[in-house]
Amino acid sequence: MNLIDASSLSLVLGGQPILDGISLQLKAGEMLGLIGPNGAGKSSLLKVIAAIVKPSAGELLIDGRPLSALPGPVRARTIAYLAQTGTAHWPINVERVVALGRLPHLSSWRTVSAEDRRIIERSLRRTDLLALSERPFTTLSGGEKARVLLARALAVESRILLADEPVAALDLSHQLEVMDLLRQHCNEGGAALVVLHDLRLAVHYCDRLQLLHRGRTLDTGAPESVINDANLEKAYGVRMRRKGGSLMDAFALTWSKTGRSENPGSS
Repeated sequence: MNLIDASSLSLVLGGQPILDGISLQLKAGEMLGLIGPNGAGKSSLLKVIAAIVKPSAGELLIDGRPLSALPGPVRARTIAYLAQTGTAHWPINVERVVALGRLPHLSSWRTVSAEDRRIIERSLRRTDLLALSERPFTTLSGGEKARVLLARALAVESRILLADEPVAALDLSHQLEVMDLLRQHCNEGGAALVVLHDLRLAVHYCDRLQLLHRGRTLDTGAPESVINDANLEKAYGVRMRRKGGSLMDAFALTWSKTGRSENPGSS
């Protein structure tokens, strides 16, 4: 059974069609990359799946159940959503921001347990934030804030992780670390639906890609089948000019972080 099974999703906002009949499947252990030009509908599709925006038409099943039938707390424990941007308007420290990821697991009478604290600390450690745990969120750089929000999403320990451009504000080293964490989440039995603009990362880390164009699916499948001259020209309006090698070679990662394996996606 698919963790996400979306059929013919459409979305109209302000009289304008945003999504037009998109279908999508995601199973446990899989990372699906959503790619496409700006305005293709990638972020809107994530918001529909996260129940932030209600679709105008179509069916959306989460672990075999209609999304609309899932109680709020169950939905919050099943799906973690990492938005493209996040803000805090008061000087709450990093550890408390990450601790918010445990809220779906707390009833109105239950306080944070030793197990919750262990998960919070683990999320801080995995995102290289332990040294910043007492810093006010409002004092952090854009890249640091992005890592805090990822740590909060990881602290939910949900099966499904939706991430909207999770590496956009990060330096190269932290981009690879974040993608490794998403890959690890999938390798441990979860699933990730990730919006990416860097096609090299998409090819290197994702099991499948879904290319959106003008609110529709232009192509979906293995990275080597989706990344081709015709799709790039139609979706992005560009032609690849390369000297030898295949088109996929042009999108191969050519770096590795000191101390890591040559294939970050293999862990």
